[in-house]
Parts: sequence; C-alpha cells; structure tokens
Amino acid sequence: MFVPVEKSEDKQTNYERLLDTLPHYVDQEEPWYTVLANASAILEYFLDDVNWVGFYRMEKDGLYLGPFQGVAACTKILIGHGVCGQAAEEKETFLVDDVEAFPGHITCDASSKSEIVVPLMVRGELFGLLDIDSPKKARFDEIDRKYLEKVAAVLVDNLN
Repeated sequence: MFVPVEKSEDKQTNYERLLDTLPHYVDQEEPWYTVLANASAILEYFLDDVNWVGFYRMEKDGLYLGPFQGVAACTKILIGHGVCGQAAEEKETFLVDDVEAFPGHITCDASSKSEIVVPLMVRGELFGLLDIDSPKKARFDEIDRKYLEKVAAVLVDNLN
C-alpha cells in the first residue's frame, strides 16, 4: 500500500522525496507492468500540474500503451511519429514546451499543452518510455529532466 509522504511546495524537494519513496514500491522480482503501474501512481502523486503520467512499452512494431494515470490514451505509436515516437527513435529525453508547435505531435488528450518523454534503456536496448503531459505550456524544465532521468534509472534497475 502506498503511504504518501508529505509533499513540498519546492519542486526539487518533491523530486528528492519521490526518489526516496520509489524504491519501496518497485521490485525487480515483480513483472515489469507491476513496477511501472506503481511508478505511474507515485509520479502522479508527487508531480504538480500534470494530467497524464504513464509508460509505453517497446514491441517489435512500435510503442504500446502500458500502465498509466490519466484519461484513456493512444494505444500504439509508431517509431518516429509524435513526441514519443521521435524520443524512441533518438533514444533521448524530449522536453516539449508547446506540443501544438511540435511537428507531427499526436493528440491523445486535447488538454495536454506540454510534455516530457524519457527513454527507458535496458542493457542498451529501448525497453519503453516514460511519458508525462501537462495542461500548462512550458511546465517541464531542466530540473524535471534531471530528476525524471534519475527516476528512469531506478526503474531500469528494477525491470525484468
């Protein structure tokens, strides 16, 4: 059972608390979808001004929707298409201030205005992506990138 830690008004402090909490709810003995389901719930709890937090799993022909918190989402994204597909192709974190200005953006939720996508690399291969949307433009910054890449590292260490 998730025992919430008191949230802070300070973004960096919240990320530190998230990173302290996350290892207690992810376990490499559990299936990948269990690890990512708990991670999506914990991320949604600690992050302010987000409307979708979830994962896409890499399969041979594209990215498939995995565990998430938010409204129903696109179930399959082709590599190279949209923010997620391009982040998967380049295997790099994408931070998008205005999704409507991003060439080829795929709209799953019309209320999303900004997005950050972090690849999950397991043994040099793309396992999947962490995808987080916000209804606010320019919601994500370098602090988010830094800490969400740390979150991804914790998750990768616990995926089997």
